[in-house]
Amino acid sequence: MLYTIHFYDNADANPDIRPRFMQQHLSFLNENKAVIRAAGPLREADGAVKSGLWLVDVETVDQAWALVKADPFWPTGLRDTIEIKHWAQVFADGQALV
Repeated sequence: MLYTIHFYDNADANPDIRPRFMQQHLSFLNENKAVIRAAGPLREADGAVKSGLWLVDVETVDQAWALVKADPFWPTGLRDTIEIKHWAQVFADGQALV
């Protein structure tokens, strides 16, 4: 099943967290590339990064949460709010999937 994971950053987090842990975070994403289909920041109109999005292919929401908690960013305090939602893909590569 496909899930979206929307991360909202903690506005009070140390601004050095993201660059300091980025390489570990990217390594984690690579290690989990079989289930993390896409990942990246969501930029504000001014270019600031205050949130991010993953698209994951796992069987349960609990497995999605396990990925979130295994990410090196998780214990740093960078993440504030996390929304995990089941996503039903109905269109891809120019084709209807339903």
